[in-house]
Amino acid sequence: MTDEVKPLFDRRMLEALVCPLTHAVLSYDAEAQELISRPAKLAYPIRSGVPILLPDEARRLD
Repeated sequence: MTDEVKPLFDRRMLEALVCPLTHAVLSYDAEAQELISRPAKLAYPIRSGVPILLPDEARRLD
């Protein structure tokens, strides 16, 4: 039995997800576990493998 570690977020989901405000494509920041919307200047968190695409939960990018 192998102890292979699986990533919490499936990158294939990026093809279906867009920013709820701008409808722009999101980029994945694996280190921060966030989805980045450059046009909206927001970083949406990923918690337990689930993207939280709520603007109120997003971190503002400077």
